[in-house]
Amino acid sequence: MRIVSLLPAATDIVADLGLASELVGRTHECDWPPAAVASVPVVTRAEFDADGLSSREISEGVGGAAHSGSSLYTLDTVALAELAPDVLLTQDLCDVCAVSYESVSRAVRVMDTGPRVLSLEPKTLGDVLDCLLTVGNLLGVRERAERRLAELHGRLNEVRRLTRGRDRPRVAAIEWLDPLWPAGHWVPEQIAAAGGEALLAKPGEHTRPMTWEAVRAARPDVVLVLPCGFPPERTLSEIGLLTALPGWEELPAVRAGEVWVLDGPAYFNRPGPRVVRGAEVLAHVLHGVRAGDPVSEAEARRLGRGRN
Repeated sequence: MRIVSLLPAATDIVADLGLASELVGRTHECDWPPAAVASVPVVTRAEFDADGLSSREISEGVGGAAHSGSSLYTLDTVALAELAPDVLLTQDLCDVCAVSYESVSRAVRVMDTGPRVLSLEPKTLGDVLDCLLTVGNLLGVRERAERRLAELHGRLNEVRRLTRGRDRPRVAAIEWLDPLWPAGHWVPEQIAAAGGEALLAKPGEHTRPMTWEAVRAARPDVVLVLPCGFPPERTLSEIGLLTALPGWEELPAVRAGEVWVLDGPAYFNRPGPRVVRGAEVLAHVLHGVRAGDPVSEAEARRLGRGRN
């Protein structure tokens, strides 16, 4: 089977199902697992270079608060047609996150032989995990997907067990620095599974920018900084956008030393199987509990301290 993935999370799912060798095309942002996708042809490109731009400049470049990024990415329709995929995985959830569904539909209409197109649109943690089964069904590996889904649910249940009965810290998760944007969709459920109380957004919510005054008023016990698409090093280079805000030092989380920089793209921004690892990371952050492999500094770094 020839698979083209136009969504990084879908690429994660394909690899998780053991079918990375059947990928014949991907986006320029599909980077996991590195060894498996490095040689897969890229069929998209970004219309602007975010390197060197500030968070505010990137936000303005993608359409600001309107979140209207339908022309952010270009799909190489010629290359796509030459790859002749049997299956094309895409999304219709966020035009800022990947090629728009409209662009994909136009490309498929002009192809000689149309592939089967699957659009993934998860909004909650349950939706994210169900995508594994949906993709598995389409790719003919339903039993493998069912086994993997059971494993992931088992790991989540273990996180819940380990954190059950503990005090639940009040948690603010920040998905963008300028403007401030709270993390919604499945992130509040990751926080809840790890024994925290999510502030600023509800499960499944597609959030919008918010004021710093609203964050201050929420008085979080823990602040998670996990900007969409930013690895931790990039986040740390712009952390002054938060720490310079008036009243920052007065937040309970700051006073307690509970501000954490996390790997957003790996475990929180993308609706793929690694969100379960995100919940395990949060169990460590919120309660010092080990669920799964030990949490590395690359996964979670306490702000202002050398080690986690």
